[in-house]
Amino acid sequence: MNRNLYLFDFDGTLTKKDSLFDFLKFCSPSEYRKIFILFIPLFIFSKLKILDPGKVKEKFISSILKGKSYFEINLLAQNYFKAKYPDLIYTKADDYIKSVSNYHDKFIVSASVDFWLQPFADYYQMGLICTKAEFDDQGFFTGKFASPNCNKKEKKNRIEKEIDLTLYDEVFAFGDTSGDKAMFEIASKSFFKHFN
Repeated sequence: MNRNLYLFDFDGTLTKKDSLFDFLKFCSPSEYRKIFILFIPLFIFSKLKILDPGKVKEKFISSILKGKSYFEINLLAQNYFKAKYPDLIYTKADDYIKSVSNYHDKFIVSASVDFWLQPFADYYQMGLICTKAEFDDQGFFTGKFASPNCNKKEKKNRIEKEIDLTLYDEVFAFGDTSGDKAMFEIASKSFFKHFN
């Protein structure tokens, strides 16, 4: 029997909306709107490649969650999952992931941050390769990332670093943007916007 690897981008591939903005709005509805408006010029500059999108994302997340404890953020993430699943996830994606036998290996590979993705990965019994948040020695979020932004070539780098691809007969990759192109390069079969 063939052993296969399944790699899923998260935002826009499995989800109906971008979880970054949705999660931060969930965490702090009153602050979110004011901070979002202040960041609009930075978002535009990052789209135009004038500013590093990863740095803008780091700064935006930091403006809402910096200084919160690991426990507090983890609780917010668990509550977010309970509130948003299954409405956030495409039904076809949900059905497909659940249909893949546990004999095969499944991973979420995302530029989003680990703390709000982990409950989804746990629920689906999937591995998680993503941007990692940095916590200090006392367990408080520093506002920084502990890893490079897991997008584009970094997705491919992290997959090759964390998964032994020689163990698999086939690699199936699912994505929805140019940020997944490098991940598609290591797949035997790639699927673009397959669930939406």
